[in-house]
Amino acid sequence: MNGGPTTGLDPAALQSLRDRIQQEVDAGVAPAAQFALARHGELLAFESFGSATDSTRFAIFSATKAWIAGVVWQLIGEGLLSPETRVVDVLPGFGSAGRSADTVGRLTLAHVLTHTGGFPYAPLGPPAWSDRSSRLEKMSRWRLDSAPGERFEYHATSAHWVAAEMIHAVTGRDHAVEVRERITEPLGLPSFVLGAPAGSLDDVAELVAVGEPPSEATLIELFGSAEMLLLGEITPDLLLGFNDPRSRDVGLPGGGGVGTAADLALLYQGLLHNPDGLWDPAALHDGTANVRCTLPDPATGIPSNRTLGLVVAGDDGAGALRGMGHTSSARTFGHNGAAGQIAWADPESGLSFGFTISGIDRDFVSEARRTASLGSRAAATV
Repeated sequence: MNGGPTTGLDPAALQSLRDRIQQEVDAGVAPAAQFALARHGELLAFESFGSATDSTRFAIFSATKAWIAGVVWQLIGEGLLSPETRVVDVLPGFGSAGRSADTVGRLTLAHVLTHTGGFPYAPLGPPAWSDRSSRLEKMSRWRLDSAPGERFEYHATSAHWVAAEMIHAVTGRDHAVEVRERITEPLGLPSFVLGAPAGSLDDVAELVAVGEPPSEATLIELFGSAEMLLLGEITPDLLLGFNDPRSRDVGLPGGGGVGTAADLALLYQGLLHNPDGLWDPAALHDGTANVRCTLPDPATGIPSNRTLGLVVAGDDGAGALRGMGHTSSARTFGHNGAAGQIAWADPESGLSFGFTISGIDRDFVSEARRTASLGSRAAATV
C-alpha cells in the first residue's frame, strides 16, 4: 500500500524497488517490510509489504544511533559537549576499576562516536542495563582492549551506552527523554519510540530468523576462506531478544529504537534541511559530512569513513559496502541497522531512504547483497 504521493520519482525505478522487496517477501525472507522515500522535506513514497501495514513499527537496531548522534550534535552546539570532551571529565568513574585506567583518561567523545574507543565488547546486559547506577558501576570496571584512536572496531552497543550516559550527565535527563524532546517531537515523528514502557506497543513486527548461513563454497569464493565470521556480539539469537517488550523498554541507545521506514526517511530529511535551526550548522556539518576516521573496518577491509556518529559513502567505489548502494553520491551519509534496516540521505539528490524488515537472515552475504540492491534502486528513483 502507498502512504504518500510519488510525484517526482521515476516510475520504472520505483517499480524496480517494489519488485525487489516483493521478491524477498515471496522468498520468505521478509515476513514484513516497509520502504520510504523522501525529498525536499516531504515523504514521497511509503509502502508496506507482507504482513505489515503502514502503522506497523519495526525494531530498527543500529539505525537508532543516528538519533543519539543528533542529540549529541545539539549539545555540542550548545557548548555542553565537544568532540574533545574526555569521558572521564563527564563520567568520573568510567574505567576507574578496570585494568586500563591509565589509558582511559585519553578517551574522548570523538573516539566514542567513531568506534575507536577500544572497548567494542565491553559487557552490559540485563538486568544491569535497566538501572543507571548499575550501568555506571559496570562501566567503572570496563577496560580498553586498544588505545583510544588506535584502531576502528564497531562497538555495537558499548560506545552508545557511554554516549547516552554523557548526555544524561550534562543535561540531567535520560537519553530517551532527550531524544524524544530534541529530535522526535520537533521533526514530527510520533511513531518512533526509544524506551517504550513494556507492553505499551502492540504494533511491532515480530522478528523471525530466516534462511541458512552461507555455504562454505560461498565464503571461499567471496573471502578466500570459510573460517570467518566477524559477527561479534550481533547474532540472530541476540536480535530475536528484541521481540521481548522488556528489551525494548530499556531504550538501548545503540540499537533499541522502534519505528517505521517513514521515520527513518524523514529523520534524514531533517538532517538535510535542519528545520527551525534544530542544530548549529557547524555541528550538523561535522556529524553528516566530516569524515573523522578512515581506519580500516576489520569486517570489510575498507576505510571505515566514520563521522561523529554516522557513515559517509565516500568516493572510493566502496559506498555499497558501507550500506549506501552503488548509485548514490559520494556524499551520502547514514547509519544502517542489523538484519538489513537501511537509513541514509544523499545531499546531492536530496533523497532520503528508509527500509525496515522483520526477517533476520542467517545468510549475511544475502543480506548484504539485498542492502546494496535496494539502496541502488532507491537512489535511481530521482
